[in-house]
Amino acid sequence: MSTLSKSELIAHITKTTKISSADVDAVVTTLLDTITETLKSGGEVKFLGFGSFAVQSSAAREGRNPRTGETLQIKASKRPVFKAGKNFKDAVNG
Repeated sequence: MSTLSKSELIAHITKTTKISSADVDAVVTTLLDTITETLKSGGEVKFLGFGSFAVQSSAAREGRNPRTGETLQIKASKRPVFKAGKNFKDAVNG
């Protein structure tokens, strides 16, 4: 199976719905921007049956450089995560 790029997604939606590609592009871009801004502000985005987007935090910790064995400090960070919903999991698993 191949990877679906944003432009391929827009082309598929345009073909399927007969909505102009400019309008589909605007909706997809707005959707992605909204998810990003919501997560950035500490919120969560849920699509019932599909899944949810959230942010997980990692505390600062000590690590080691695998080449030199030198100890280094790893900064605290936040990362976006996606948790698939039951309907989505079931659809993917056939």
